[in-house]
Amino acid sequence: MHRYRGLVHICVFIVIVVISFDYSYNPFQPNDTATFSSQVTEAAKQEDPLYKEIKRKSSNYEEAPQNAVIDEVWKKMPGRYGVKVNIDKSYEQMKKNDYFDETLLVYDQIPPEVTMDDLPAAPIYRGHPDKNMVAFLINVSWGTEYIPPILNILKEHNVKATFFIEGKWALENSDYVKMIQEQGHVIGNHAYNHPAMSRLSADAIVEQLSKTNEILEAITGEAPGWFAPPSGDYNEQVVKAAAEQKMGTILWSVDTIDWKKPSVSVMMNRVNDNIHPGATLLMHPTPSIKEGLGDLIKEIKGKGYKIETLNTLLSAER
Repeated sequence: MHRYRGLVHICVFIVIVVISFDYSYNPFQPNDTATFSSQVTEAAKQEDPLYKEIKRKSSNYEEAPQNAVIDEVWKKMPGRYGVKVNIDKSYEQMKKNDYFDETLLVYDQIPPEVTMDDLPAAPIYRGHPDKNMVAFLINVSWGTEYIPPILNILKEHNVKATFFIEGKWALENSDYVKMIQEQGHVIGNHAYNHPAMSRLSADAIVEQLSKTNEILEAITGEAPGWFAPPSGDYNEQVVKAAAEQKMGTILWSVDTIDWKKPSVSVMMNRVNDNIHPGATLLMHPTPSIKEGLGDLIKEIKGKGYKIETLNTLLSAER
């Protein structure tokens, strides 16, 4: 009797399962309701007056990328990324308030087709003229006692500079070279013993560059990417030799002329009268820089410029 009762229970269970099973449900098929809802949402977005307004006005905010060029006056100059409005992301930002607000536009950057690396070797004097940024170039072959206070001022104002260091000086002051690197500044090559580079033989030029690179790399673990010829003296042979060692040759567009020991006010007036977008500002570890650097930084930032390393200034990114 118990055996038949068990069979009955099993049969009833099977009948219940068969009746309740939904043959139309397939967990591996997409959710039609969700797909339809998504399609409706996308369709609604396309018809939303706000979305249409963003799409219509987007061309007013777009800029084409600019290629790097060899300029007749400024020689090699970096290009600049273009910008294009990301309509979908801009819509997401503005939909919260449901009205057009240009401050909430989201942009995609468009890289230029030609970069500085694509151009032949040539000196570099400045960054892109539309870039509200400047770079401090600090050439070091003397003035050792002013390095610590200058580094402290840069640190206090959260400014990174590019230090071009003479090889001979680096050998004698490796601790300072490490200190400069550890504080996030870029280190470049300033030849070995400050010669007039244009008067050297081809072999001597290569030796000045390679010897200094070896010293700096031994101290910092990094090979310099930039070369600043002492006193700005160079010729085509010098520029090509630097390029062969994977360095760009850097000059300047604004000069403090601090080596003439001007007063702080004279030095600052000289800079303020000549500062411009994309400027490369030449200085040395001198008394006028030590005394006036903090105020100079405030003045430059007050004019709306960012102060960055040469790497950042010469980048095509906006």
